[in-house]
Amino acid sequence: MPAAAFRVYLVGGAVRDELLGRAHGDRDYVVVGATPQTLLDLGYKPVGKDFPVFLHPDTGEEYALARTERKTGRGYHGFAFHADPDVTLEQDLARRDLTINAMARDETGALVDPFGGAKDLNDRVLRHVSPAFAEDPVRILRVARFLARYAPLGFRIADETMTLMRVMVADGEVEHLVPERVWAETRRALTEPRPSAFLRALRECGALAVLFPEIDALYGVPQSPQQHPEVDCGVHLELVLDQAAGLAPGDDLAGFCALTHDLGKALTPKDELPRHIAHEHRGLEPLRALCGRLKVPVGHAELAELTCRYHLDAHRALEMKPGTVLELLEAFDAFRRPQRLEPFLLACAADRRGRLHHERDAYPQADFLRAARDSAAAVTAQPFLAQGLQGTAIGEAMRRARIAAIAALKHA
Repeated sequence: MPAAAFRVYLVGGAVRDELLGRAHGDRDYVVVGATPQTLLDLGYKPVGKDFPVFLHPDTGEEYALARTERKTGRGYHGFAFHADPDVTLEQDLARRDLTINAMARDETGALVDPFGGAKDLNDRVLRHVSPAFAEDPVRILRVARFLARYAPLGFRIADETMTLMRVMVADGEVEHLVPERVWAETRRALTEPRPSAFLRALRECGALAVLFPEIDALYGVPQSPQQHPEVDCGVHLELVLDQAAGLAPGDDLAGFCALTHDLGKALTPKDELPRHIAHEHRGLEPLRALCGRLKVPVGHAELAELTCRYHLDAHRALEMKPGTVLELLEAFDAFRRPQRLEPFLLACAADRRGRLHHERDAYPQADFLRAARDSAAAVTAQPFLAQGLQGTAIGEAMRRARIAAIAALKHA
């Protein structure tokens, strides 16, 4: 087929975000009327394993052959793809998840919008393109993630789309999601402006109880209204997540620590409610279960566990003895790995502010712990070596000096 016979369309997120007036990094294209050999002959480099995707020889941008897909089994991998020159642009767009993602621009810049995506953008609605939406359970997570991104702009999920998501959950589709995809979508949702909307959407359709039972269990668990005017532990978690997103935009590590810091409150015996004694210890087991099930990266899992265990200590930092403050810093290995401290402190600040009517509370504990880390880290072994100390005596002397440095901060 001659090169002139095929057509190229800009598709997906670049079109959507341009209509919203938002910046968009990646630009993806669909090629209609071509074969893989057509693009290979023009110097495009193949990268797709499941379906034909190519990189432009000059720009490196992705160009995919127009394709249709057919459900062949359960879960994300249960699809067969058909990519031939006779597949139309509309057929390709029809397989996409949401109408706002099923628009294109041709070579002249004209909008191609067969499913009303521009109107849904204007109306601030997330709506599925077709009943084929139900064939891919990842789309439930994607819709929830898009809501986390666009909720600040007033977007909502269309009623019929939420109904379809509930049917998918009831049919057991989400139980076949591979852990890597659940984690990937969750991690991205934690970088969005309003991650609480991700949880609410999943809870509304029933997917939260299936995918994150440890988090779903927090809803309906009461807390002391004196400390937590919002009372409900699940509502508190939503507030904390949004605070973390504001304090550390795009930081999924701080976001994950915030997400999992209070899991132990779901395990508080009923006769102890609304107090949550030792929830920082009770939360470790469900946190480990969640991280193991979703194959959460080791760095995220380790720091989330430390945050769960020590977030109350951070809140008490200004009242703790200097030696106890040093022990807290040592628990994070903060002198050899100082980068671990910041996501923890951000999650703790979000925890303090993630309460009704406390959104602007100061959190001086974070600055104190940063200063304590810096002052203690300034203590080195060299002066004690010069004094002739050896072996364990050097470590003991350094520890005393670090405690003294922290004490000096408390009395400054």
